[in-house]
Amino acid sequence: MKRYTITVNGVAYDVTVEEGGNAAAPVQKSAPAPAPAKAPAPAAPSAVPTASGSVPVTSPMPGKILAIKKHPGDAVKAGDAILVLEAMKMENDIVAPQDGTVASVNVAVGDAVESGAVLATMN
Repeated sequence: MKRYTITVNGVAYDVTVEEGGNAAAPVQKSAPAPAPAKAPAPAAPSAVPTASGSVPVTSPMPGKILAIKKHPGDAVKAGDAILVLEAMKMENDIVAPQDGTVASVNVAVGDAVESGAVLATMN
């Protein structure tokens, strides 16, 4: 028998696994083990610092910029597509979080971006 500690959704469980044999053994549930202390996740690096009063538009996932639909100075409504991000072979519109004006676009077509990267800013 082997013992493992498995963490699911931040809760650690002690699990015992029997070796050998083809028959499925009944699962014995144990009390959750205390979760190991986690170091705080580092903040996603921002390629361009945002100006005071501007709203950053960040990447929700890693991917590649396929298209830029709005440029600095363009007025946008909440939900308007600003950029198109390809992730896992799917095209995702990156939309304006609020009504306003695009202040800057910090990426170019073809750029690879990480999750949390600032793609554009709005006023």
